[in-house]
Amino acid sequence: MSLRVWAYAGCATCRRAQRFLAERKITHELIAIREHPPGVAELRAMLAHTGGEVRRLFNTSGQDYRALNMKARLPAMSVDEALALLATNGNLVKRPFALGKNCGAAGFKPDEWERLTA
Repeated sequence: MSLRVWAYAGCATCRRAQRFLAERKITHELIAIREHPPGVAELRAMLAHTGGEVRRLFNTSGQDYRALNMKARLPAMSVDEALALLATNGNLVKRPFALGKNCGAAGFKPDEWERLTA
């Protein structure tokens, strides 16, 4: 299985992404993002797919992001520090988070996910 999807069952956007994959009969491994956040290696791979902008990996609308004052803290963090934080707190990771062999997407935009399934 080449497509791995980290998602949260209570997230409507994650459910839409799963429906998208099911409708296209795309096999994938579903991983609970809160219990098993992506590791630093997966986050680095996604960073390459998002043009190197670490902020795009963060769930900027989440409660943890606000509670940790990440809007102010993130600009001063190194990439390594930011990825280490994401790897320990799945609530901070933009979801759904999907990685394939040569592609990835953080968040669900159908046109981006079409590339994942091509």
